[in-house]
Amino acid sequence: MADANQIIDNEVKSNDVVLFMKGTPQFPMCGFSGQVVQILNYLGVPYKGVNVLEDETIRQGIKDYSNWPTIPQLYVKGEFVGGCDITREMFQAGELQQLFADKGIPVQQST
Repeated sequence: MADANQIIDNEVKSNDVVLFMKGTPQFPMCGFSGQVVQILNYLGVPYKGVNVLEDETIRQGIKDYSNWPTIPQLYVKGEFVGGCDITREMFQAGELQQLFADKGIPVQQST
């Protein structure tokens, strides 16, 4: 059986945008995960949601992997972006949209 770190590393490296979250993109199980889902959906960015509630090793492993204590955690092109607060602040400042653009990830800009 692969260890949590390998599984997480594989998800982060094989998907352009990955959100480790509580619940699923369709049914977020916490408000913070829900806020990040709303932002990603608003931007129309394709992403993979990984439900940490389904696997305790992933739930703990992602905190060790990023050295970040909370969930959700957003990764873009293998890089840890941050949790809910950072993602929201970057979105409001236009920095998140810029990050996606810089990484070659299409964003549906509503004008």
